[in-house]
Amino acid sequence: MKPQAAAPGADAKPAPEEPIEKLLASATIDRGQSAAKACSACHNFQKGGPNAIGPNLFGIIGRARASEPGFGYSDAMKAKGGEWTIEDLNKFLTSPKEFVPGTKMNFPGFARGSQRADVIAYLNSLADNPKPLPVAKQ
Repeated sequence: MKPQAAAPGADAKPAPEEPIEKLLASATIDRGQSAAKACSACHNFQKGGPNAIGPNLFGIIGRARASEPGFGYSDAMKAKGGEWTIEDLNKFLTSPKEFVPGTKMNFPGFARGSQRADVIAYLNSLADNPKPLPVAKQ
């Protein structure tokens, strides 16, 4: 019996992920708002809005992790420390449980980088003073 040849590309590694800066260049707030509807079952996006199953996400970019008043964060999220940067949000939105092992968040993440960039652009717009989005280096 002859050994079977591997399928073409079977040994190929997945294409590397585009940098978030490059993806943000073509991101839109409207597409992000649409994609973030998946998040609205657990999160509120309104300034001063109440926490729900998850914390309110208004002003998330630049905010300290585990700092939304009145929300009961997991010990893992509290221990993570730092603030929500665009790069960290990209990692978290890719796989919340990989970025913060032990998080209470059950959302599996957004697989497509372009979708994460749209959601990040939308989340960034939800602030009194939105942060400038990073630009890809030429």
